[in-house]
Amino acid sequence: MIRVFILAASSLTRTGLRSVITSRNMEVVGSVANFEALVDRWSEVEADIVLVEASGEQSDTVIDSLASSQFAFEAAFVFLSDHFEPRWISEALRAGVRAVLPSDIPPEQLISAIEAAMAGLVVIHPAEVDAIFPAMGPSSRPLADLAEELTPRESEVLQMLASGLANKEIAARLSISEHTVKFHVASILGKLGAGSRTEAVSIGIRRGIVLL
Repeated sequence: MIRVFILAASSLTRTGLRSVITSRNMEVVGSVANFEALVDRWSEVEADIVLVEASGEQSDTVIDSLASSQFAFEAAFVFLSDHFEPRWISEALRAGVRAVLPSDIPPEQLISAIEAAMAGLVVIHPAEVDAIFPAMGPSSRPLADLAEELTPRESEVLQMLASGLANKEIAARLSISEHTVKFHVASILGKLGAGSRTEAVSIGIRRGIVLL
C-alpha cells in the first residue's frame, strides 16, 4: 500500500485529496497546511509520497524550501499547481520533484501519477511538455541517428539526470564514484551533442531515451 502525506494550505483541499487517495489502495498518513509544519513533523512522517497542492506565489516558496532540504531524496514529491512556467517546472524537477501536474487533474490521472512517481518515474502533464521542450512539437525536424548509441549505464545515468539528481546522489544509487559519474555525463553530452545536462535531458526525451 502506498503511504501518502498531504501538504495543502486549504483544509477543504486537504479533505478532497484525502477522499481521492483513500478511495484507492492508498493510505493517507497525515496532512499539514505549510512546509514549516512538514519540517516540524518530518521525523515522524512515514510516507512514500508527499502530495503538495501549491498555487501562485506559494509554489515558489515550497520549491525553494524543498531545494534546500533533503526531503525529496527521502520521499517522492508530487506537485499540483496552477503555476506552470517552464522555469518553475525545471526548478521543481531539479529540486527532486517527481511529478508536476495541474491542480484540476482528474482523480484517475492523479492516482496514475502517484503510482508512476512511486515507481521512480518523472511525470509531467502533456499540456506542459511543449512549453518546456518546444522542439517536441509536430513541426520539429526528424532527429538524425546518433553516431554512437548510449550504453545501458549511460541511459541509466541520463534518466537520473532527468530526475534532478546531482552527481553525488547518482554515484550513491549506482554504487560508483563521482568521478565515474562525471565521466558518464561527459560521454552522454558528447554522444547527444548537448552543451549542458538540461539540453541532454531534453534531447533524451525527444529520442525516447528518457521516460517521463
